[in-house]
Amino acid sequence: MSLVFPTTLFYGTPIMNRSPIFHNPIRKSQPACPLSASSISAILTKEQQSNPELLFDFKSYMVEKANLVNLALNDAVPLKDPIKIHESMRYSLLAGGKRIRPVLCIAACELVGGDGLTAMPAACAVEMIHTMSLMHDDLPCMDNDDFRRGKPTNHTVYGEEIAVLAGDALLSLAFEHIATATKGVSADKILRAVGELAKCIGSEGLVAGQVVDICSEGADVGLDRLEFIHLHKTAALLEGSVVLGALMGGGSDVEIEKLKKFARSIGLLFQVVDDILDVTKSSEELGKTAGKDLVSDKTTYPKLLGLEKSREFAEKLNREAQEQLSEFDRRKAAPLMALANYIAYRGN
Repeated sequence: MSLVFPTTLFYGTPIMNRSPIFHNPIRKSQPACPLSASSISAILTKEQQSNPELLFDFKSYMVEKANLVNLALNDAVPLKDPIKIHESMRYSLLAGGKRIRPVLCIAACELVGGDGLTAMPAACAVEMIHTMSLMHDDLPCMDNDDFRRGKPTNHTVYGEEIAVLAGDALLSLAFEHIATATKGVSADKILRAVGELAKCIGSEGLVAGQVVDICSEGADVGLDRLEFIHLHKTAALLEGSVVLGALMGGGSDVEIEKLKKFARSIGLLFQVVDDILDVTKSSEELGKTAGKDLVSDKTTYPKLLGLEKSREFAEKLNREAQEQLSEFDRRKAAPLMALANYIAYRGN
C-alpha cells in the first residue's frame, strides 16, 4: 500500500492555500503535489518553527497505524473455505486505501486516554463496513464503476453475485469481530458500540444517504438535500468511527458529543474535497474513475457553488472541525487535528 502524507503538521491551525484544491492567488503556478515539510514550514510562525514540540509527525503516525490495521485485517479475514467468497472479501478489504476510518477510531480512543490497540477490533469493523459500502456502490445497479483503489472493482473480477455476497459477509463479520475480538472493555460498552455502529450505517445513517442520493437522480437538488445525503452517506460512518474509538477508550458522553460534531464536519469536508478532486484530477491520480459525476449530471458542491466557493466551504468545515477539538489535550488531539488537515488538502 502506498500512502503519501505531509511529513509534519502544526496541530492547532488549519493549513490554508497550500494544496492543489485550494486556490493560492499569489502562486497560481504552484504544482499539484502533496504537502511537504518545506511547504508547510513556509507558513508556520517563527514561534512554531522554533518549537519542534508543536509539530506532529503525521506521516509516521498514519503509516504506523495503517500498517497495524492492515495486519489486523489480514488476520481477521483468513483465506479459508469457501475459498471464492473469502478471496473476494480479501480482494477488496486488502486492496489498500488510506484507512482514514480505522485511524480515526484509534486516534479517538487515544484522545480520551485509552490504548489504541484496544480499539483495533472496532477499527477493523468500520473498515470492513466501509469496504462493503464501496463494493456495493460499485455494482451495476448502483454507480456501475469498474475501477476502485487502482484496481478492477470486485464485481468485475468475481461477478456481481459473489461481490454482493462478499459485501454482505464483511458487514456481518464487522459486528462479530467487535463482539468477539474486543478485549479489556466492559460488555455494556461493547453492546453500546454495536448499537452505535448499526445505527450509523442503517436506515438512519449510511443507507439513508444512499437512498436519498438514488431518489435524487435527475431531480433539482439544493444544498440542504445535498448536505443530508453526505451527512448520512459519508459522515455517518466517520462519526461511528470516532464514537466507537471513544467508547473503547472510556470517553465521557461530553467527549463523545464533541467527537461526533468533529466527524460531521470532516465528513462533509471529505465529500466537498472529493467533489473538487473529481473535476480537477485524472483517474490515474485518483485511483478511481474521474469525472463520473459530471458525466452522469450528478449534483455536487462545485456544480451548486462553483469551484472557488466549494474551496472556501471546505476551509470553513476544516476550521469548524478543529474547533471541536480545542478543549482536549493538544498533544492527544494532534492526530485528529492533523487528519482533518490531511482530508482538506489530500490529492486523491
